[in-house]
Amino acid sequence: MKKEAAIERRIEKVKRDLAKLGPMRPGSLTVQTRSWGGEYCQLSYTHQGKGHTQYVPERNRKEVERQLANYRKFRELTQLWVQLGIELCTLKLRNEADQ
Repeated sequence: MKKEAAIERRIEKVKRDLAKLGPMRPGSLTVQTRSWGGEYCQLSYTHQGKGHTQYVPERNRKEVERQLANYRKFRELTQLWVQLGIELCTLKLRNEADQ
């Protein structure tokens, strides 16, 4: 029972952490070089099975990087939540079978 409670507390923390995330977007930001010189930032991502690219002005670069970081954190947290959920369900089923 202690282990179940510990897992449930960790799940609640994951939920709180998810609620704190700000704006997010998937993808990666790369610096592209123009053939005639100069550089620009390009956002590339896949959404609903379709690939997208988008020009990102330098003035927006930091914000887009924050959004990408939030999305990575979102993915990490949701994977952790699923992992903890599987552990919790397995533990509960095992405990019910032992009784």
